Amino acid sequence: MISFIKGSLVSTNEEGVVIEVNGIGYRVSMSLISISKLGTIGSQVQVLTYMYVREDALVLYGFIDEEERALFERLITISGVGPKVALSALSRFEPQQLIGAIVAQDVAAVQKIPGVGKKTAQRIVLELKDVLAQGAIGPLFAPAEPDTQSVSAATDALLSMGFTSAEAELALKGAPEGANDSELLRYALKRLGE
Repeated sequence: MISFIKGSLVSTNEEGVVIEVNGIGYRVSMSLISISKLGTIGSQVQVLTYMYVREDALVLYGFIDEEERALFERLITISGVGPKVALSALSRFEPQQLIGAIVAQDVAAVQKIPGVGKKTAQRIVLELKDVLAQGAIGPLFAPAEPDTQSVSAATDALLSMGFTSAEAELALKGAPEGANDSELLRYALKRLGE
């Protein structure tokens, strides 16, 4: 398997790039966000890769960093999400934004990915939320913790509503980064209502 390609950037378009290595041009499909982060034509670049092999195709997918590649590899394990849809997801969202949406169970945000309907978005959230919340695909994926004062205020509010401390703790797990106490409370109530 080809792990990365390092060479001269020959061309770019909305589907990917061509990188020349020792006189050979490799076509690499990449997200629009990653393409925008590469250098200018003629500059030296290094792109991490994933080789997708099918009966009728051999495609190299490229990534700026390991975080993006790991998320791509997770996405393509979901039924109904192929490499093109996974690349669309990474063109629409930065990895941390997509992880945040999945962990927060924001189906509407995930559904904004081109080619993803409501059922596929629900499947992505259902199958990946716990894995991503636990940081199981690498330390870069561990969600940032919300402010402890806000968490404490939201916990107190849940306890005053009759929920147990264990229920409150579970409901607040994986809460979005930087959320204030009222946002945390809404997040927890939504999870408790499911």
